[in-house]
Amino acid sequence: MAATKSALRLRHYSARTEEAYLGWLRRFLAFRKARAPAAGGAEAVRQFLSYLVERRRVSGGTQQQALAALRFAFDHGLGVPLSWVEVSPVHRPPRLPVVLSGTEVAAVLERLRGAKQLVAMLLYGSGLRLMEALTLRVKDLDFERSTLIVRRGKGDKDRATVLPPALHGPLQAHLQRVKRVHDRDLARGLGCVSCQMPSGANSRMPRARGSGSGSFRRRATIGIG
Repeated sequence: MAATKSALRLRHYSARTEEAYLGWLRRFLAFRKARAPAAGGAEAVRQFLSYLVERRRVSGGTQQQALAALRFAFDHGLGVPLSWVEVSPVHRPPRLPVVLSGTEVAAVLERLRGAKQLVAMLLYGSGLRLMEALTLRVKDLDFERSTLIVRRGKGDKDRATVLPPALHGPLQAHLQRVKRVHDRDLARGLGCVSCQMPSGANSRMPRARGSGSGSFRRRATIGIG
């Protein structure tokens, strides 16, 4: 388990991927101990994946995620490449994806309030993933060009995307509220901004903890997480 965790971090996998992969590894180890103690590595994996489909009724995507997690654990954690694994295929009737109309989207957004509404608007209008919206920084918003920058998104990549004009007003009003709270906290001797900084950075750069308005612009998240 520790070796797999180290391998994930060495390759800069996201925290959510790490959590998912380690979760599958724990479930596999528990399954192997209870149901397949004598099976070899590849055979135990095959039995586990078949069990997920036949007994737990998981989707094909979930089964593939479990296989990817276990293949990573064997290849990079144990250093024992996992041979080809044949698993029970997932048979599900085809379904058309559910796509909301513009009217339905507006109805959903109207039922939300505050930060939740702002997050939903970013997901829909800018095509952000949830964690990308929650960790969006003030400095990455460009109202003049109607763009925003996503830092270290999926695949640890940066990308630019659209910032719809309809979001300018709600975002600017939200930032003004957050800025007032930030300034009030600074006046009270509090107010370390929510920073996306490397581990240990606060101890190496003590000035980064107490910040003024310039730092709010440079490092603060937009305050919807």
